[in-house]
Amino acid sequence: MKYPASELVLDSKGNVYHLGISPEDIAPTILLVGDQDRVAAISAFFDTITHQSKHREFVCHTGIYQGKKVTALSTGIGTDNIDIVINELDALVNIDLKNRENRSSFTSLNLIRIGTCGILQADIDVHSYILSGHAVGIDNVAHFYPITFNETEKAIAKSLDAFVGFPEEITPYCSEGSAALSQKLQSEKTHKGITVTSSGFYAPQGRSLRLGTRTSDVNEKLEQFAFGDYRIVNFEMESSALFALGKAMGHECITICLGIANRPRMEFSKGYEKEMNGLIQYVLDRI
Repeated sequence: MKYPASELVLDSKGNVYHLGISPEDIAPTILLVGDQDRVAAISAFFDTITHQSKHREFVCHTGIYQGKKVTALSTGIGTDNIDIVINELDALVNIDLKNRENRSSFTSLNLIRIGTCGILQADIDVHSYILSGHAVGIDNVAHFYPITFNETEKAIAKSLDAFVGFPEEITPYCSEGSAALSQKLQSEKTHKGITVTSSGFYAPQGRSLRLGTRTSDVNEKLEQFAFGDYRIVNFEMESSALFALGKAMGHECITICLGIANRPRMEFSKGYEKEMNGLIQYVLDRI
């Protein structure tokens, strides 16, 4: 099967359309960040930088860190952007862009999101490292794909939906992060649990400004939820699509975030550049 031009969209240089990069521009291990400026913060740790590009909100730096080739790539905010990033990264390594056909051999990428998040447990301090074992999506991206979820993933999503009582238009889904990458990143510094990925920052995360919200008590319910040994530790906006789509395509995906707000304690970081740089070096050293 050849992918037609309308489905596998390339730019005039033959690069994937939104990211604006070619297969030679990326490494097998890719650090995903929302903020464009965080790409340079990561590549500042590289011993050498071999590629730099910027197209739309997608900034890409590839280089060498302690002998290992690593890419830092910004995604922008939200699961809709993750949909673009995952599909185009997969196309770079698993589709022959010139011939528009699947490659004869499959390549699995290591995709590690380094982000910020809101903490949902009062006992976890601001600036803690939050490692996502599972991600529950209250967005809709994964529902457009023929993804098979395992029994634990389905049970977590169903149990959480019944416990919280989301608006009827929302159907949560749950996907587990990479066990291999989680093992590399987990330590006494990390708090591991379930991440909830929302489709927005304000009402979808229980914030109420002038328009109000239909989920005013969502944070309190998420804080109380438990599924066996699992509890919900944070809110953010990308991991559900990253885990679900990435795993379905055969890639290893994980998220580790710096908690910059504690919602139960109503605290917000007064500045976290130093702590974010510490998290970046922590991830680089452990991968």
